[in-house]
Amino acid sequence: MGLRELNIDLTKEHLTLWTETKKFLSETWRPAAMELDQMADPADVIAEGSVLWDVLRKTYELEYHTMAIPEEFGGMEMDPLGGALLSELMGWAAPGLAVSWGVCTTPYAYAAYSPAPELQDLVKKFCADKEAKYTGCWAITEPDHGSDWIMFDGDDSGNPDVAAQVRAVLDGDHYVINGQKSAWVSNGTFASHAALWVCMDPSKGMDAGGIAVVPLDLPGISRGKPLNKLGQRALNQGEIFFDNVRIPKYMMVADTPDMYKFFSNAQLGLANAWMGSVFTGCAQAALEESLNYAQTRIQGGKPIINHQNIKLKIFDMFASIEAARSLSRRVGVYNANQLKQMLPPAVHYSMASKVLATETAFRVASQGIQIFGGYGLSKEYLIEKLFRDARAAMIEDGVNETLAIDAAERLSKGRNV
Repeated sequence: MGLRELNIDLTKEHLTLWTETKKFLSETWRPAAMELDQMADPADVIAEGSVLWDVLRKTYELEYHTMAIPEEFGGMEMDPLGGALLSELMGWAAPGLAVSWGVCTTPYAYAAYSPAPELQDLVKKFCADKEAKYTGCWAITEPDHGSDWIMFDGDDSGNPDVAAQVRAVLDGDHYVINGQKSAWVSNGTFASHAALWVCMDPSKGMDAGGIAVVPLDLPGISRGKPLNKLGQRALNQGEIFFDNVRIPKYMMVADTPDMYKFFSNAQLGLANAWMGSVFTGCAQAALEESLNYAQTRIQGGKPIINHQNIKLKIFDMFASIEAARSLSRRVGVYNANQLKQMLPPAVHYSMASKVLATETAFRVASQGIQIFGGYGLSKEYLIEKLFRDARAAMIEDGVNETLAIDAAERLSKGRNV
């Protein structure tokens, strides 16, 4: 396609990882995502016998789920650049499945930071799992708290009016949890465990937050129906309800303001950088589909790639993607290295990466539909799905406008985090 890899620091291991992973994802993830996308009822996506479970099992068998887990627990502990490459490829193959896969690891990654033997044993079980029995979700979004969770580190973080709805109250050696997480929790209706963001003292707003690793089969926990939505339909999302749920104290992995803010910044930095990589991959897929189509579609007696307006679109798509790729890789590698040293990530750079990559993916997919013409509106072609998947990305993991405002505030205050 006239494309080349510009990262000069890729090792032979990176190139092997890229080749083998792309083959696996193209043969397994992409066709499954297309099938799941066409299901009219989102409950069918997670139903017994769904191709989703085949995909998860095959991916667990190859141990991709351990790529961010330290070796001492049986994890792969992949180097940061390798992780960025994998994220790009997953977004290239199936953005919705990539998001689902990304949050699958979240509770176990937090459990790995806990000194509690019970949580360390949970991480080992997760790494040893080859059947996708241990799955995860990032349970943060609530009916009245979506992108404003970013306020945890802002000037108004102590305002009681912004206190989270899911509350955890200490009762002896246990916390009692009550409240509701919203329908936008990815993997919400099937995950076995959650990385759960809670409020521990509503009088202190978001300053008194906590993060717990919670098994979702405990008494008092129930789920809503899978959400029916526009894009990323292979990604299950749904509500989780907590009614006097009791968890032992050791499950609260961040129970002090300092730990809560450190891990929340780490989550925000890593998640946004990861979204940047995933949707750089999504944009890449849209470019490839568009270029291949332009080389075969005949109009005016010649392939449309030979028309100047199509060439201009293709070049604009190409240049935009390479800019997003450069930023997302640098941010992903930097923040992963920071976290390994328990240092704060560059959150505003992560936000820039997420905003740039998701808006690039949406614009590139939209241009792709224009290149396809009427066929671009047909569900027969991948470009139509990529367009819907990219549109959803401009809202999930923080609405782009809110992220941009927060990043600008961090810049104006001269903050390094």
